[in-house]
Amino acid sequence: MGRPDRESTRPTALALDAAAPRPEATETATFGMGCFWGPDARFGAMPGVVRTRVGYAGGNDPDPSYYSLGDHTEVVQVEYDPEELAYEDLLDVFWANHSPFSAPHKRQYRGVVLVHDDAQREAAETSKAALEERTGKTVQTSIETLTEFYGAEAYHQKYELRSTPVVADELEDVYGPAFVESTVAARLNGFVAGHGDDDQRRDLLAELDLTPAALSEVRRRL
Repeated sequence: MGRPDRESTRPTALALDAAAPRPEATETATFGMGCFWGPDARFGAMPGVVRTRVGYAGGNDPDPSYYSLGDHTEVVQVEYDPEELAYEDLLDVFWANHSPFSAPHKRQYRGVVLVHDDAQREAAETSKAALEERTGKTVQTSIETLTEFYGAEAYHQKYELRSTPVVADELEDVYGPAFVESTVAARLNGFVAGHGDDDQRRDLLAELDLTPAALSEVRRRL
């Protein structure tokens, strides 16, 4: 929404999100790869990723929470535009950013691909086999079927961005409950964590109608 004390011809964060693909036009991938804050930021910065969220999955205990996780694992869920990004591209990032050859010390932080359908399972199995052939090592990462995803508490969502409170507070005022599902929030969460390239950051920041204080704080984190 525009601010009455200044005029701007740039799109607001809400306008940019309104132009993003709707959920029915996206596909979803789910990965466990250690603490979910880092993967949420890493995937969020990727062109073609539309929305991210973190949560708990991979277990059988009902209604897990951070302090009562049961047999679940911390996971990141990635909504992406299949016209811009392939599932195999996400798998490449997944394999490169956890320890696939080590057995997990805690189930909470294990590496796991939670597939949504047979096509994802085939792609994941193929990429796992290729990694083993290329390295000569046995991959310990599991490939399992996703049965249920439980969203994590609000303070875990877009954690890196929430650690930049001037920006997060401003965006939460704009979005309300839709903050977690925002493409803009996903990108900024990745950018302040050091992901993305200079062109991506410059282009997005040039489009956003944020206050000077918020823009300054984002740039300070880059």
